[in-house]
Amino acid sequence: MSDEHNPKMLGCYGHDKVQTPNLDRLAASGTRFTAAYTNSPICIPARASFATGRYPHETRCWDNAMPYDGEIRGWGHHLLDEGVRVDSIGKLHYRGEKENTGFSKQYHPMHVTDGIGQVWGSVRDPLPEARPAKMLNEIGRGESNYNRYDKLIADEACKWLVNSATEHTAKPWVLFLGFVAPHFPLVVPEEFYSLYPLDTLPPRKLDPQEGYKQHPWIERMDNFSQVDRHLTPELRKMATAAYFGLCTFIDYQIGRVIDKLFEVGFDKDTRIIYTSDHGDNVGARGLWGKSNMYEEAAGIPLIAAGADVPKGKVCRTPVTLVDAYQTILQGSGYEQKKGTAKLPGRSWFDIANETDDPNRIAFSEYHAASSPSGAFMIRKGPYKFIYYVGYEPELFDLENDPEETVNLAGDTAYHHVIEECNSDLRRICDPNRTDRQAKDDQNTLIEKYGGRERALHSGTPGATPVPGQGHE
Repeated sequence: MSDEHNPKMLGCYGHDKVQTPNLDRLAASGTRFTAAYTNSPICIPARASFATGRYPHETRCWDNAMPYDGEIRGWGHHLLDEGVRVDSIGKLHYRGEKENTGFSKQYHPMHVTDGIGQVWGSVRDPLPEARPAKMLNEIGRGESNYNRYDKLIADEACKWLVNSATEHTAKPWVLFLGFVAPHFPLVVPEEFYSLYPLDTLPPRKLDPQEGYKQHPWIERMDNFSQVDRHLTPELRKMATAAYFGLCTFIDYQIGRVIDKLFEVGFDKDTRIIYTSDHGDNVGARGLWGKSNMYEEAAGIPLIAAGADVPKGKVCRTPVTLVDAYQTILQGSGYEQKKGTAKLPGRSWFDIANETDDPNRIAFSEYHAASSPSGAFMIRKGPYKFIYYVGYEPELFDLENDPEETVNLAGDTAYHHVIEECNSDLRRICDPNRTDRQAKDDQNTLIEKYGGRERALHSGTPGATPVPGQGHE
């Protein structure tokens, strides 16, 4: 799992500039999913859903100050009960290493700082007028702590595979690798940055400075975080080049691990999954980072390969991170125990082996930093419906408008689609009640830290520092 990988920015997903040869080869040897989504376009809620197979309104890990602590059991706990070795290397972003979050051992784990996270992001009832984000303070060529950390993760993974191969154990194992690229800071070593000369970069999509009008909910977020408005045209291009470079950088690190897996002979009976916790806007609509329901941020890359996975297949069935629960159990030779809570997911391996089901529902929700109210997404068939509490909805026909340029919500010809999506949404949760629950939980947290003003200055200001290092 990488962090913040825009699903459009891989060669196998059709990008004509971003170079991801190792992930392209993985896709060619397995199945690539084209309608894959996070269950929340921000780190902690997404990773809690990945761990537990439950939606954010069920885990109540609403934002980056409410990290997963293992209290809700996940696929890791299930496998540990079966005696399976479940190790992690790298970023988890849970509350801390001491919590039982379903791992036998954690190598170099990155968790939220001091078990706290971004308390300031919980202040949203009401959302303050502005809090300029410290997201793109560093841009361009160089080497960040995150780059060094990703290299360490790949090194440790290669070592882990070699050691495991020498043990000659017949027992199944699961290894979770948590890389941080292409998450900001948008800094990458020269050999990757120079692959993307600034004069070759595409113009940015739906540029507000070229007349694009942001949706009012998005505009309110943008007025709070104020990332793009402080960048010059040159810096925007540098940020894009660095992001592209980070996609290639992380592809290189993943390639090292896959090569080692083949070298030690694990290729015949090991399944490999690549995904990300969420995407990144990379300047589209004047936005950077994640935190919305457009394809760039809510979409994720998802590739599965290995035994019993169709080769060279493109699967168009909508899927999300909650499906990881059944997928990882099945990949280890187990099923969800009878009598345990019913979960919404299904194994990606089963889905890959079936005929496409475009009418399967993908669901996502957002209640975190910068948002004035809850946002909810339903992807079903060609349509994506976005419901904003207190704001007008959006509807896109992704089949005919994959870049989401035309909002169809006000077109009476699509009234029946909106009604159907609204019904689908309310079968999963009541959006207004869920919005209120999230804000009530966040207000309780804020009081714990001394009220709104103190909370606004509490927690990690930007990217979580790597283990043993200061802030980026």
